[in-house]
Amino acid sequence: MHTNERLRYSRQILFPPIGEAGQEKLLEDHVAIVGCGALGTVQAAALARAGVGTTTIVDRDYVEYSNLQRQWLFDEQDAADGIPKAAAAARAIGRINSGVRVIPQIADLNPSNVVEILEDADLILDATDNFETRYLINDYCLDTSKPWVYGAAVGSYGITMPIAPGVSSCLKCIYPEQPTGGQPTCETDGVLGSITSVVAAIQVADAIRWITGNGFRHRITTIDVWNGNVRQIDQPGRDSECPACGSDGELTHLNGDRRAPISLCGRDAVQFHERRNPIDLTELRGRLEKLATVRANEFALRFFPTPFEMTIFPDGRAIIKGTTDPGIARSLYAKYIGG
Repeated sequence: MHTNERLRYSRQILFPPIGEAGQEKLLEDHVAIVGCGALGTVQAAALARAGVGTTTIVDRDYVEYSNLQRQWLFDEQDAADGIPKAAAAARAIGRINSGVRVIPQIADLNPSNVVEILEDADLILDATDNFETRYLINDYCLDTSKPWVYGAAVGSYGITMPIAPGVSSCLKCIYPEQPTGGQPTCETDGVLGSITSVVAAIQVADAIRWITGNGFRHRITTIDVWNGNVRQIDQPGRDSECPACGSDGELTHLNGDRRAPISLCGRDAVQFHERRNPIDLTELRGRLEKLATVRANEFALRFFPTPFEMTIFPDGRAIIKGTTDPGIARSLYAKYIGG
């Protein structure tokens, strides 16, 4: 470790469970963060400041003004420019710690790209907003024996749980089926920036414990920052009947196809991705700007056919704002982008 690194991380090195040996491990480790919103921005900043050597940030979305209340790495210019979150986060982290490496992945994690995106990571942090992606992470980690940390927050309430495949219960042991019916979301109940920061901080603490050789505390932590309730319970053991890690379990999410159009949590928007080939955004801009306003940057093209807004990425993925109906999104995609 260089003298400057010893100085930079000196307060962390002085913490006995980490020490200089633990800091060396942090500098050598690679963590992937899936999602770069309220949880992911705090995670990314904390890992960079802690000296984690490489962080892959995976996110499908772009910065909007409504994000700025709780997504700590972004500013008003990022929102005005519609910068993809992964790219904006990487740029911000470069100003925080130039000695660490950030790999931005502007993508929607799905069965067709999960191996390519996550294969070099040693540990994965969940910062997603949906169970479909969490189940995919769970399957991938079961298949590769990689540790990961689940986390979620809505309103003033949050939950987090570390998962060590083959040692602890997995996500499907706890949630065999995706929660449905009457579940609060950010759209219906809002979310406080304080709870997302607390959940992300606990996730990062668990990650640092694991990386430095101190292992996970196999507990489920729930917190309500408004009511002041904090609860920890021991994580249940593995379920022999678990549909994922049980004796007859199947990794159905990992072995599935590309995901179908999905409504985005807390957004009047649908993500659509059925193309298998990339899009020439320059050619597309030439066609679309004859029809309505077009704005473009190096990462994506934004098209405004009233009353909708479409953001199209080079890989063919699009986010259609102004509807939560996948059928309408599919129609708009076919009309303006094609098959």
